[in-house]
Amino acid sequence: MTTQPNTASLTDSISAHDLVLRQRRFFRTGQTKSVAYRIEALKRLRQGIEEYQPRILAALRADLNKSEAEGYSSEIRLVLGELDYTLANLEQWAAPRVVPTSEQIAGGASAIHPEPYGVALVIAPWNYPFQLAFSPLVGAISAGNCAVLKPSELTPSVSKLSADLIRACFPDEYVAVMEGEVETSTELLREKFDYIFFTGSTPVGKVVMRAAAEHLTPTTLELGGKSPAIVHKDANLQRAAQSLVRGKFLNAGQTCVAPDYLLVHADVQEELLREIKLEIEDKYGADVTQNPDFPHIVNDRNFDRLSRFLNDGEALLGGRTVREQRLIEPTLLQGIDWNSPVMQDEIFGPILPVMTYTELDPVLEQIVDRPKPLALYLFTRDQEVQDLVLNTVSFGGGCVNETLLHMSSHELPFGGVGASGMGSYHGRQSFETFSHHKSMLVRSV
Repeated sequence: MTTQPNTASLTDSISAHDLVLRQRRFFRTGQTKSVAYRIEALKRLRQGIEEYQPRILAALRADLNKSEAEGYSSEIRLVLGELDYTLANLEQWAAPRVVPTSEQIAGGASAIHPEPYGVALVIAPWNYPFQLAFSPLVGAISAGNCAVLKPSELTPSVSKLSADLIRACFPDEYVAVMEGEVETSTELLREKFDYIFFTGSTPVGKVVMRAAAEHLTPTTLELGGKSPAIVHKDANLQRAAQSLVRGKFLNAGQTCVAPDYLLVHADVQEELLREIKLEIEDKYGADVTQNPDFPHIVNDRNFDRLSRFLNDGEALLGGRTVREQRLIEPTLLQGIDWNSPVMQDEIFGPILPVMTYTELDPVLEQIVDRPKPLALYLFTRDQEVQDLVLNTVSFGGGCVNETLLHMSSHELPFGGVGASGMGSYHGRQSFETFSHHKSMLVRSV
C-alpha cells in the first residue's frame, strides 16, 4: 500500500464532539475488537511510517533541529520497535487468560478477558513529538480502541506530518488527528472519552486529570520532575561521563528522563568533570555553537526561561547562548544548593547543576523530601550502595551505571510515580494500559 495524504480530511472541519460521536459509533460496530483487524491496522501504520520517514526526519529538523541520526534513533526507531514487538505478541496478549477458581466454587472456571475501553484520547508533547505521540497510539490500537491524537502545537511541522500520516493510514472514524492550539486541547477534554493518555508537564497534567474526573475517565499521566544522577566515589568515571553526557544533552536536554542535576562524591568531582568536558568535546565539538546538528530549544519562551538559570551559579563549562538559533551550550553549573532557583523546577534544557557530597544519607534525605522523580541514575560498583538508594528513594524507573536506556526496553514498563505521573506503558504494558480486564466466572449447570 502506498499512502497518500487525504488533504480534505473530515477532521479539518469537524468538532471534537462530532468526532468522538463518530468514533463511538464505529467502535460499536465491533470491528476493532477483532485481533486480525488490529494486526492489519498496526501493519498499515508501520508501512506508513516507513514511507513517511523522510518527511518525519525533515519535520524534526524543522521544529527542533534534530539531525537525521538523532531523529531516527530517538523517535522513529523506538516506534518501529514498539510496533514489531506488539505485532509479534498481540495474539497472545489478547487471548483470555485462564486463572484458578476457588475450591469453594464447584464446577466453576475463571478467566480474564482483555477488552478495549472504547474511544481513547492521546495528547502528545513537543520534546519527542513523533515518538511520544505514536508509541501510546500503538497501545491504543493494539488493545482495540478507536483513538484521537492531539499533537503539540509547539512543533507544527511534526503536527502536520502526523495528521497527514494518520489520514493516509486510517479513516477518521477509527483513528484521527486534531491539530490546534490550547483551545483544541480544551475542547477535546470537555468530551467524554473512555481513556485519556497524556504526556507533558505536571501542571498541565493536573488540568487533564481535573477534566477526566468530570467523566470519571481512567487516565495515564506521563509527567516529569527533577531526576537525580548520583556518582559515588567508586564509580567508573569515564563510563559515567559518557552516559551522563548522552543522557543529559540528547535533544538539548529536552527529555523528561534526562538527569536533571548531578550529585557527585567530593573525592571524584574534579576527575568526573574533566571526563565530562572531554566527552562533550568529543561528541559535540569544542565549540557547540558551531555544531549544525545540536538541537535547538523549542521556542523563545523556553529559551528565556533556561537562560535565566545560567545566572544561578558559575558555569564550569559552557554557558554561551545564541538567541537567533535558540541554542544553549551544554552547561555545567557549580555554586548551586538545594534552594537555588534552578533546583526548584524541572530544567528541561542543556544545563546540569553540580553539587558534591561526602555522606550519602543526607543526600538521599534531600531527594526523598522532594516530589518523587520520574527517573534516578546511580553510578557505583558497590552493591550495598545500590541497595540503599533503591530501597530509600521512590522514583518511576532508572538505571545503575547508565542513563535513559530503561525506557527503551519492551520488557520494562515506563512511567512515573506521584508528581512524576501515574500509570505506565511500553511493550505489553501499553496493551494492558489501554485494556479493561473483564473477570468472568462460568459455572457448569
